[in-house]
Amino acid sequence: MLVTDDIQALSTAVSGTVALPDSPEFAAETFAFNAATVHRPDVVLGAQNAQDVAAGVKWAAERRLPVAVQSTGHGADSVVTGGLLINTRRLQALQIDPVERTARVGAGVKWRSVLEASVPLGLVGLHGSSTDVGVVGYTVGGGLPVLGRAHGFAADHVRSMEVVTADGALRRIDAEAEAELFALMLGGKGNFGIVTELEFSLFPLGEFYGGGIIYPGADAALILAAFREWLPTLPDHASPSISLLRLPEMEFVPAPLRGQFVVHLRFALMGNRDAGDALLAPMRAVSTPLMDTAGPMNYLDVDQIHMDPADPLPFMAGGALLQDLGEETLADLLQLTGEGSDCPLLLVEIRPLGGALARAGVLPNAVSGRDSAFMLFLLGFKMPPVAEEVAASIRGVLAEMAPHSTGYTLVNFHGEPGDEADRARAWSPAVYERMRAAKTSYDPDNLLRFGHAITGAPPAS
Repeated sequence: MLVTDDIQALSTAVSGTVALPDSPEFAAETFAFNAATVHRPDVVLGAQNAQDVAAGVKWAAERRLPVAVQSTGHGADSVVTGGLLINTRRLQALQIDPVERTARVGAGVKWRSVLEASVPLGLVGLHGSSTDVGVVGYTVGGGLPVLGRAHGFAADHVRSMEVVTADGALRRIDAEAEAELFALMLGGKGNFGIVTELEFSLFPLGEFYGGGIIYPGADAALILAAFREWLPTLPDHASPSISLLRLPEMEFVPAPLRGQFVVHLRFALMGNRDAGDALLAPMRAVSTPLMDTAGPMNYLDVDQIHMDPADPLPFMAGGALLQDLGEETLADLLQLTGEGSDCPLLLVEIRPLGGALARAGVLPNAVSGRDSAFMLFLLGFKMPPVAEEVAASIRGVLAEMAPHSTGYTLVNFHGEPGDEADRARAWSPAVYERMRAAKTSYDPDNLLRFGHAITGAPPAS
């Protein structure tokens, strides 16, 4: 149990905010974008800099308190209960090197800030479907980019990082300095330390074509079958995805689509109008769209491709990696989630992998899924009166789709982690065993036990 002297020691060691559950700052410091996740740590530290993070971890280690970290809370799939929560949203350092084509960012920087600095220089980073997401948490979870088929996972292009390990040491690591720790931090999520700064490559930005086509849900079977046949015709620099949406009567949904069941095709291409229109022509001919926004796009409008909600919402999610998108796979998915089913989920998404996502990065890392063809992602609201129904639906769909799955997941799309066997599914067996060994070495007391955390390897007999 923490006493006044413990809190005073932490407050003296840091320059940032220290808040207890009865402090007026506590709610803001613990708030997650996933509003269904309400953290209840014993104490929260609003870190001002990397030194605060190191001091906070050292303070917790001395008291054997577990430690959690959060910036935006987009990936807050499970609740932090007890211990120390370190909020890194104030770490806003951002530097773009247009000659080396790199960005260096603090742990609180969102992708939107990176793009606003890099796009005017003709450069872009490998962000995901929403630029409101924090760079660091997304990247150490692998990072599945909008342009992933062209460039691979975001973690494949990290140059170096600054990380605080569970002993409170602040380390700068790369492929040469502590190479194994560096490799396993990239895709290993937060199991070995708290990243305070990240340096990564940027890519040249030419003409960009993007947007989406929204079709009537009644045509879902026809559209998904056409999508499957269309994919092999696309070049690697074209990145599509498709989803079934049951759109609520809420303000974030465009007014004409509220309350409807629809199919949403998303498309991103580094190319001009002629190239984009030619590639999309077969899908435009499949059904009469309710909405078609695909065309030349200012890259700063890239969030319009997926149209993820911009405001915090209570949600729960789950995911799986699929072996294929064959007739049986689609038939089973539509039976479970298509028109006429009682599926309560807001989103049922299929993202094709392949292309550069199937190739190993230049440097070794812990990213999984390179041998998978597709990712299936499910998301629903976690609020009355549908919360229990949504949770049961996610479990049921994943169970019924298991024969079509590889048995593995991507850690950022896993959803709430279960037992150790469930958590292990985010990595290949070989990588998982390396991670367990590293956990034993860098975090033997399992201080970093929140989120998608694993345990160390048992001692050798």
